[in-house]
Amino acid sequence: MRVAFVGKGGSGKTTLSSLLVRYLAGEGLPVIAVDADINQHLAEALGADGQPPALGGRLAEIKEHLRGDNPRIASAAAMAKTTPPGRGSRLLRFGGPDPVHDLAVTVPCGAALMATGPFAAGDIGVACYHSKTGAVELYLNHLLDAAGEYVVVDCTAGAESFASGLFTRFDLTFLVCEPTRKAVGVYRQWAGYAADYDVPLAVIGNKVHDDADAAFLREHAGDALVACVGHDPAVRAMEQGRPFGLADLGPDSRAAVASLRHALDARVRDWAKLTRQAAEFHLRNARAWASSAAGEDLSGQVDPDFVMGPQLLAAGA
Repeated sequence: MRVAFVGKGGSGKTTLSSLLVRYLAGEGLPVIAVDADINQHLAEALGADGQPPALGGRLAEIKEHLRGDNPRIASAAAMAKTTPPGRGSRLLRFGGPDPVHDLAVTVPCGAALMATGPFAAGDIGVACYHSKTGAVELYLNHLLDAAGEYVVVDCTAGAESFASGLFTRFDLTFLVCEPTRKAVGVYRQWAGYAADYDVPLAVIGNKVHDDADAAFLREHAGDALVACVGHDPAVRAMEQGRPFGLADLGPDSRAAVASLRHALDARVRDWAKLTRQAAEFHLRNARAWASSAAGEDLSGQVDPDFVMGPQLLAAGA
C-alpha cells in the first residue's frame, strides 16, 4: 500500500508520517519511507544517521534503468517525470535490487528510507522542486508493490503535489490538519482537487488540545477525520532528539497511529485507474511542456495496451 502525508506547513506531517513508519516497522512489516518534502526532515524524525543519497541527483541513471527495452522511449533524456511504463520497461519490485532502492538506507526502526534530496547550489533561482519529486513519481509509476508492503511518502506542504500527477499515485492520502481556519482551508483545497480525480483523502487532526478542537475538526472534515493526535511528551522528546520508542507513546497516541494503518489497509488497489491516470497526466505534461523540452513528441510513450498490476509479477515482468 502507498500512502502520502500532506498538509499545511508546520502541521506535523513529517512527525506523523515518521510515527506510522515506526509503527509499521515495529509490526514486522516491510516499509519504505520517502522524504519528498523540500524541507528534508524525515531522516531526523526516524533517527537516521545523516541523509540518504538524493534520488533527484540520480535521475539520469534511474531513467536509463526504467527505460529498459521499451521501444516507445527513444532515450533516457526523452523521459519526463510523468513517463509511464510500457512493454519493455523495467519494473521495480519492492526493496530492489535496482538503482532506485539501492539509494535507500536502513533506519533504526528497521524501515528503509529514501529521499528526493535538497536543493543543490546550482538549483537555486533556476529550478523548481518538481525536478526532485519527479524521481518519486517515476518510482511509483514503475513500482509493482504487493499486498503487505508499505510505501510512506512525506510530501511538500500545501497544494504543491497538484503541480504533477504525483498526487494520484497513492492508495490513500492523509492530510494533517490542525484545528485552525488556515489548516482547514488547505484541507478544503485538497478535498476539492482530490475529488475531481477520485483520490482517496483522510484527515488526521494534530495538535488537538481538547474536545472543542476535535469538534472543530469534525465540523469541517466530517467522516474524513480518522484520528486526532494531541500533545504527547514522547513526541516532543523525539522532536528534540532525545531517545524515543513507540512504547513511549501514550495510549491515545498509539491508538491514533494504529487507526492510520487500519484506514490504509481498508483500501483496495485499483491498478487500472493508476495506469489510466499515469497516462492522462503524462499526456497533459507532454502537451504543456515535455515534448517541447525534449524536442520530440512524447505522447507516443503511452502504451495503450499496457496495464500495471499483479499479473505482471506472475508473468515475471
